[in-house]
Amino acid sequence: MASFNRVILLGNLTRDPELRYIPSGMAVSDIGLAVNDRVKRNDQWVDETTFVDVTLWGRTAEVANEYLSKGSPVLIEGRLKLDTWEKDGQKRSKLKVIGEKMQMVGGKGAPGGSSRSGGGDYQDHQAEYSDSAPRQSSGPAMPPDDEIPF
Repeated sequence: MASFNRVILLGNLTRDPELRYIPSGMAVSDIGLAVNDRVKRNDQWVDETTFVDVTLWGRTAEVANEYLSKGSPVLIEGRLKLDTWEKDGQKRSKLKVIGEKMQMVGGKGAPGGSSRSGGGDYQDHQAEYSDSAPRQSSGPAMPPDDEIPF
């Protein structure tokens, strides 16, 4: 039986990232994401917001903690995970996202767009962060700037 578990979300942080370290030294950050959708009901457009909990690991978690804050726009790619536990004799569960890639969106003037640590320019760090192994480029290498004909 084939299966595919992939989630791509674009939204705004509902709170500042919460960074912690597990005993092995690995960084973990929990973020809340608000994702808006516009649907038509009774001939009127209505905005719907879905709130999603996302867990980031490793360097991605540290970058989120350093550069993102409540209101920051961010794109997350990851997978769904069902957490289950028991509390007061009742089984509970929650569906969340394990973020595998994070892309900061917006610029210096965007909400939450400046660095909380005060160092560096947000736009300098507007790259994709991922804890997966680096991929080899399949295309030709780009020529140096002084060899570009335009």
